[in-house]
Amino acid sequence: MTVLLLSGTQEGRLLAEALAAQAIPAIVSLAGATRAPQDQALPTRIGGFGGADAFRNYLQETGIRAVLDATHPFAHRMSHRSATICAALGIPYCQVLRPEWVATSDDRWIHIAQEHEAAAHVASTDIVFLATGRQTLDKFASLRARYIYCRQIDPPDRPFPLESGAYIVGRPPFSIEDEIALFQKLKIDWLVVKNAGGDTSFSKLLAARALGLRVLMIDRPDQPDAQRVETVEAAMSWVHAL
Repeated sequence: MTVLLLSGTQEGRLLAEALAAQAIPAIVSLAGATRAPQDQALPTRIGGFGGADAFRNYLQETGIRAVLDATHPFAHRMSHRSATICAALGIPYCQVLRPEWVATSDDRWIHIAQEHEAAAHVASTDIVFLATGRQTLDKFASLRARYIYCRQIDPPDRPFPLESGAYIVGRPPFSIEDEIALFQKLKIDWLVVKNAGGDTSFSKLLAARALGLRVLMIDRPDQPDAQRVETVEAAMSWVHAL
């Protein structure tokens, strides 16, 4: 049995290590959003599959017998496509989806469904910290009058695309103290974040809470109607039960 692990998250990396440690044949697939991804402990392919038909062909030609989907919660198109094709081919599919973040009474969150809704809440003089990655930066064009900082893992290879703003380069995890210091240094008024869940990125929300910053929380898109677990341990139990 060969497992295809759709990765790109901390859970995906930990699953790769667990599969390798138990000598379970598996292949890791990364979308290629990061130029220098961390080693995955297993044979790894990088880049998209080229559409639904190409993904179906890959599963059949490579002899994949199960698919573990540990992609980002906002990679919903890939998850929907994978679940649909696996169901059609009779290949077991399981999504590893970490729990969402939930606000407390000490948080100042406003929930939005789409990036373009941010402009309705942010004043023209406010300074915004985008923790959503460079891939979606163009979707915040409605914030063009504001000064925007966008954090990304890789050094920028092109000028900042909006009228006012700059890139901040850094690779997670970040400590709460570092996030507080950064937000204070940049005089941030708003933090914009996707509800990815997990521990490695939660420090920015704890920093915003400590500073009383307002947060625009982009809610998760709909996920596929398929087998789902929340933890690496549960995902490995699913593999062992195949």
